[in-house]
Amino acid sequence: MNLMDRTARLQEFLQASPNDSFLQHALALEYIKTGDDERGRQMFETILSRDPGYIGSYYHLAKLLERTGEKKAAIAWYEKGMAAAKAAGDNHAHGELKAAHEDLVDSLIG
Repeated sequence: MNLMDRTARLQEFLQASPNDSFLQHALALEYIKTGDDERGRQMFETILSRDPGYIGSYYHLAKLLERTGEKKAAIAWYEKGMAAAKAAGDNHAHGELKAAHEDLVDSLIG
């Protein structure tokens, strides 16, 4: 199945379950794969405004912002993600977010 097929399938699934964070997250990743960073960003922001406990989206949104040069926004999303992961007791996600955050901050300082 090619990227466009996956995107179309995910959009179909979302019509039936429009607030499904997993489906929205998967669609955001597909948008990014096809070079549509803006739609991916909007999708991640939609997920996190509605479902702040959907931890995986913080990392991907922050990485997208980091890649597109919005480093201060990326730092803020990493920090929000670390707080959400800590509140959820998700030590693995917290560690990944913290490592990415530290790498970015170090790159700005150094």
